[in-house]
Amino acid sequence: MRERIIVALDLPDAASALDMAKTLQGRVTWVKVGMTLFYAEGPQVVRDLRALGFKVFVDLKLNDIPHQVRGACRILVRQGADMITVHASGGRAMLEAAADEVAAAATKFRVPKPALVAVTVLTSLDDAALAELGCERTAAEQVAALATLARDAGCDGVVCSPEEAAAMRELLGDEAYVVTPGVRPSWAEAGDQARVATPADAIEAGASHLVIGRPITGAANPVDAVRRIVEGE
Repeated sequence: MRERIIVALDLPDAASALDMAKTLQGRVTWVKVGMTLFYAEGPQVVRDLRALGFKVFVDLKLNDIPHQVRGACRILVRQGADMITVHASGGRAMLEAAADEVAAAATKFRVPKPALVAVTVLTSLDDAALAELGCERTAAEQVAALATLARDAGCDGVVCSPEEAAAMRELLGDEAYVVTPGVRPSWAEAGDQARVATPADAIEAGASHLVIGRPITGAANPVDAVRRIVEGE
């Protein structure tokens, strides 16, 4: 379980993020750098977290024309990202450009190839929210359609809610990354996530990695919070 947990360091600055990371050294393998932290501190925070021994999930949800996404992937590989997100809704050409560049950059910079995972439907969106956006599919149907596109374009897996994890595992196979945000222990509040599950339920459904933020980083004792999650409380 420890190697499946990705602690979301959704904190306002590098000092706070690095302090939290040091607190969790030896307790978890992965940490996540999202937009807030990356935009505040830039790629140096990725290098600093790598220096502490963590694998780093850089979750910027890239979504732009293929040329821009290709360039962003190249930079993130060079900075040491171990996992990178793109939006599946960016389309086949963008996804293919990202997959090609991640592989090419890893060879160029002589580093292990990061996992490229495609965001399907944000866990803050439900069927009603998708309808407001003009999407006629349910959340589950949209996730499946985008996951198929991402797989065919060369991505290594997807980001989806725990509710879709079992379907994604069946669709994508045993080796695919199925990364699930919206994971909340039973003792934690759901917050702004609409489609959630407990860590145990997400793993049973087929998740390979669990993104967990505030239940750990907002806890009075983050180390104890990790222990409780690992022990299945």
